[in-house]
Amino acid sequence: MPATAPGGTVTLAEDLTLSRMGYGAMQLAGRPGVFGPPNDPAEAAVVLQTAVELGITHIDTADFYGPGTVNDVIRAALAPYPAALHIVTKVGAQRGADKSWSPALSPAELTAQVHDNLEHLGLDVLDVVNLRQSVHAGPDESIAELFGVLAELRDKGLIRHLGLSGVTDAQLTEAQRIAPVVTVQNAYNLALRDDDELVDRCARDGIAFAPFFPLGGFTALQSDILDRVAARLAASPQQVALAWLLRRSPTMTVIPGTASVAHLRENVAAAGLVLPADALAELDTIGQASQASQA
Repeated sequence: MPATAPGGTVTLAEDLTLSRMGYGAMQLAGRPGVFGPPNDPAEAAVVLQTAVELGITHIDTADFYGPGTVNDVIRAALAPYPAALHIVTKVGAQRGADKSWSPALSPAELTAQVHDNLEHLGLDVLDVVNLRQSVHAGPDESIAELFGVLAELRDKGLIRHLGLSGVTDAQLTEAQRIAPVVTVQNAYNLALRDDDELVDRCARDGIAFAPFFPLGGFTALQSDILDRVAARLAASPQQVALAWLLRRSPTMTVIPGTASVAHLRENVAAAGLVLPADALAELDTIGQASQASQA
C-alpha cells in the first residue's frame, strides 16, 4: 500500500485513521435499483482490490446494498482485510422485494442489521456503524433511543465507533451526549450547501464529514461554471467537484462510488488536483446561486 493515502488522512480516534479519498460501494450492487449481485462480479472485485492498491483505507457500505450482496463481494475480494483498511457501514433501512427502501429503526431491527453486517463482511467487530436517520422523520426528532441501541452494541464489543447519517446539528449534539461520534454522513456537494455550518462544526470537533451524493447522486451535478473551470484545469467536472470537497474542510472525506476501474482511477486522481484561488471563487458561486434559488 502506498505510504501516502490519496487526499491525505484524517485521524478520528487512536485506532481509526481514514484516507480522505474513500470509496463508496453502493454502485457495486446490481443495476437498476441497487439491487441484487453486481452486473459484472469480476470487475467489482477488481475495483475493490484496486482501491486498496491505490491507498484507499476507507470503504463505505451497508448491508441493505443488494441487500447483502455488496458486503459479500467486499468479503470475497478483500478478506483477510489489510490492517489499515477500515469499513464503515450503516444501519436503519431495509429493502423490499420490489426494490423499495423503507426505514428499519426498531431496536430489534438495528441489532439484526449489525449482526447481518458482521456475518456478510466476515468480521467479529465493525469499525464504524452509522445510524441512518429516516428521511420520513422530523428534522429534530429525537434519536436518543436509536443511537442508544448502537451504543449498547458498542459496549458489548460488536462495534468500535459510531457515526450518524442524515442528521441535524441538534441530533448530533444529542448523540454526543450518549457516545462519541466519529463521522457524519449527510447530503452535501458543490451545489447542495445546506450543511455548511455542520461541516464547519465537524471540523472543529474532529469529526469526519462524509458527503453522500458528492457528485449529485441520481441527478448528476450540472453547471456551466463547473464545466468551464474543469476545462481550464484539464480535468473532468467530477474531478473538480471532488477536489473542491477535499479543499472545503480538513475533516471532509469523500466516498464516490463506481463499478469501473477506470472511473475509480479518475476519482482518485482528483485528490491530487490543485484548485487555484480564482477557480475556488468561481466554484463558490455555484453554491451561492443554488441557495439563492431556494430562498
